[in-house]
Amino acid sequence: MPASADFQQRLETRLNAIVAHFGTPFHIYDEKGIKLTCNELNRAFSGIPGFREFFAVKALPNPSVMHILRTQGFGFDCSSIPELMLSRRLGASGGDIMFTSANTSQEEYVEALGDEGCLLNLDDISFVAKVPKMPELICFRYNPGSRRTGNSIIGNPVEAKYGVAHDQILEAYRRAIVRGAARFGLHSMLASNERKYSYMVETARMLLELAEWISAELSIQFEFINIGGGLGIPYRPEENRLDIQSMAREITALFDAFKERHGYAPKMYMESGRYITGPHGILVTRAINRKEIYRNYVGVDACMSALMRPGMYGAYHHITVAGKSGAEEIVDVMGSLCENNDKFAIQRSLPATQDGDILLIHDTGAHGIAMGFNYNGKLRPKELLLREDGAVELIRREERVEDYFATLEFEPDRLELG
Repeated sequence: MPASADFQQRLETRLNAIVAHFGTPFHIYDEKGIKLTCNELNRAFSGIPGFREFFAVKALPNPSVMHILRTQGFGFDCSSIPELMLSRRLGASGGDIMFTSANTSQEEYVEALGDEGCLLNLDDISFVAKVPKMPELICFRYNPGSRRTGNSIIGNPVEAKYGVAHDQILEAYRRAIVRGAARFGLHSMLASNERKYSYMVETARMLLELAEWISAELSIQFEFINIGGGLGIPYRPEENRLDIQSMAREITALFDAFKERHGYAPKMYMESGRYITGPHGILVTRAINRKEIYRNYVGVDACMSALMRPGMYGAYHHITVAGKSGAEEIVDVMGSLCENNDKFAIQRSLPATQDGDILLIHDTGAHGIAMGFNYNGKLRPKELLLREDGAVELIRREERVEDYFATLEFEPDRLELG
């Protein structure tokens, strides 16, 4: 189900009090559900010594949620300096952080390595020469150019800007060794919202085979392989969950076979975001207008600045109306942005909705608030956390008008060019 039925039930029993206290709109996340998913993932891959999930910070960059993940033993996957800073403020350092970024400047590499260091994952062979000081442990992001199976969302790797090409990968490690690297990892990220577990198994198989080839050619061993993220969740009620148990069982068998052949096996890392927090977030918004022209519209007090996935990707997010059930009318659910794609649902069957009704937009725990923006001067909503004990905490306030104008406050700076 989109968002756990348990989360929805626990939320709705408290919803009137929460809305009365905090107002709408807001994203709310479920501590209990997040921890259950963390535990499920850790247990599933417990047969691979050294397994670790590095949460993709870009999915939900909120320190309160990240703190929960850190208590579950997770590291953090970062792709920018602010994401690194967020992680380090929570006490993560060195091997707790995987830094992967495309089109990266030398200044960013200086900051990423810093005094505390990180697991540096280079996206291109040219970066070997651009890293100011080569760390002892280095990783490369691999772009296979072709693959055994396909993922419609991530696209064709041949057309992707990410990673080191197959005919460059061996030379990339050679150059890193020349610059002082002595320990090695291997990474690839080839999926997005993938619910077919066999695709992830094939990714692990591909990386293990590649590690064997590189190891034989260069007489090195790999400390870890990172199969990336992209584990999918069921956004629609009729969709099935990813079979994480079968995925883990088959990948564990691959690592066991590798160890039988070589006497050792690398650790396995993963960098899921959506799978960890996506189902455990709901955007709560109030119906404020009805419009009946060529279609019927339900206008709500949130807009694309709070959740852009439907407008940007045509993505489906399940919607329920608090205290109501059934499907009595077909409507578009819209925000107030001056763009026609500012819609959370198009021609969706919902219970008859009136002004004041509370709508729950499900599965917003990843790539929701993180992808927000300020077009049209719209401001992003607050974030709340439903704690295991039933309390609700504010974990990020809503943006205010003074935030919107903050970057217009600066010291005058004028360059005279004659």
